[in-house]
Amino acid sequence: MSEEIVGRVEADKKAQLDWRMKGVLFDSGERYHQIVEHVGDTIWTVDMNMQPTYISPSITRLLGYSVQEAMAKPMAEVFSPDSFKFAMEIFKEALEIENRKQKDLARSRALELEMIREDGLIVPVEVNYTFLRDAEGRPVEILAIARDISARKQAEEESKHSTYRLITAMESTISAMAMIVEMRDPYTAGHQRRVTQLACAIAKEIGLSVDQITGLRLAGLIHDIGKVRVPGEILTNPDGLSEAEFTIIKMHPALGYDILKTMDLPWPIANIVHQHHERMDGSGYPSGLLAKDIIIEARILAVADVVEAISSHRPYRPARGIDVALDEIWNNRDILFDATIVDACLKLFREQGFKFE
Repeated sequence: MSEEIVGRVEADKKAQLDWRMKGVLFDSGERYHQIVEHVGDTIWTVDMNMQPTYISPSITRLLGYSVQEAMAKPMAEVFSPDSFKFAMEIFKEALEIENRKQKDLARSRALELEMIREDGLIVPVEVNYTFLRDAEGRPVEILAIARDISARKQAEEESKHSTYRLITAMESTISAMAMIVEMRDPYTAGHQRRVTQLACAIAKEIGLSVDQITGLRLAGLIHDIGKVRVPGEILTNPDGLSEAEFTIIKMHPALGYDILKTMDLPWPIANIVHQHHERMDGSGYPSGLLAKDIIIEARILAVADVVEAISSHRPYRPARGIDVALDEIWNNRDILFDATIVDACLKLFREQGFKFE
């Protein structure tokens, strides 16, 4: 085969390879284009002056605008006023990080914002954004991907309503149970409610979650439910309790636990009731638990219970007053009672003017 023929063959091969490569490049570019143009989430790019440089066609499904209409709208009109203000604060914060040379080239962030549809309706969205950078790593555009989370928000609201209905139903049941205790022990009528009031104030002061405070509140309202199984003549004895009678009284946390343990509740109410007479040094009852084994809600209830009991009237003694009650928990701080909880209780009374209702 002559050199001329060989040259032609090689040239043909090269030409075919070039065409194939062009096809690959075209296919890759077309595929990228198809992905971007048809993805369900809305893709947005804006320059550093917040002017849109690209918006994917899914904007029509999200907000009702055509791409051209959306491109022409200022970003301040696309988002609700509060959301736009919040987004600008985050943007400013991100630029300050860039200026301090603390940039993370792969950093992205998710924000929950509100966008305004063409018809004026609000659409909740989750926006993930990151910077697009030049060859030197400087931010030149913002890439944002917006996802409609209306269905998720609706599900969250329904869940909140379900939880509210559960709590309301539980409160009605627990209030009825509390009334039974107070009917049998009129001298401590209101004791459970006042203990609950103080316990919840302490819980809020030390930063317990809303969910934990809810459980504590429900437990506080029936923390003496076990007394329904204690003879009435012991509960109302004006002469004080004998050792044998006090032994029976000390059973009420365990009896309360037995009543509540079968209830299917999202809070540890049975355990709170069971442990509210336990003490940090293990000298409490009914189980003699040490500090590490006593849940925080029961520690709070223990302090609130003692303060209310000492400061209030009992059939076998007059009220001793709030100062005596506070001295009691202070003298036993970090011995019988959790120090953090004692400090919070003292702060409520001495600095914030807490009073039992």
